[in-house]
Amino acid sequence: MASSKGGGMEKMSVEQLKAIKEQTDLEVNLLQDSLNNIRTATSRLESASTALHDLSLRPQGAKMLVPLTASLYVPGTLDDAQKVLVDIGTGYFVEKTMDEGKDYCERKINLLKSNFDQLIEVATKKKTISDEAAVILQAKLKQLAPASSS
Repeated sequence: MASSKGGGMEKMSVEQLKAIKEQTDLEVNLLQDSLNNIRTATSRLESASTALHDLSLRPQGAKMLVPLTASLYVPGTLDDAQKVLVDIGTGYFVEKTMDEGKDYCERKINLLKSNFDQLIEVATKKKTISDEAAVILQAKLKQLAPASSS
C-alpha cells in the first residue's frame, strides 16, 4: 500500500509534496494527542478499578478520607461498600453494585485499549506517508538545486 502511494507521490510537484507532508505531520500530531488522552483515561480507570477493589475489602463503618476534589479530602464513614456511584460522563452519576462498578471500569478500559491499538495503527501509516513524502521532497529539491545554480 505504501509503495503504491510512493509511486504516486514521485509524480507530484514540490508544492503538493510539501502540502502532503504538512497535512500528515499535523494528523500524526493530533493522533499523538489522542493517544495521550487515551493513556490518561485508561490510567484513571485503572486507578478507579483498584480503588473499588480496596473499598470492597473495607468493613461497614470504617473511617476513611473521602475525595471531594483532586486535592481536598474530608473525613467520612463507609456506609455500604456494595453500592457505588459511577461517573458516566458529563456530570452524570449512576448508582451501581460493587460488581457492576468493577465491570464498568473493565469494559471501559478494554474499549480504550482497543481504540489505542487502532490509533497506533493509523498513526504509524500516517507517519510512513509523511516520511515517504519527505524523502521524495528532498530528492526533488536536490534535483532543482543544481538546475537553479547553473
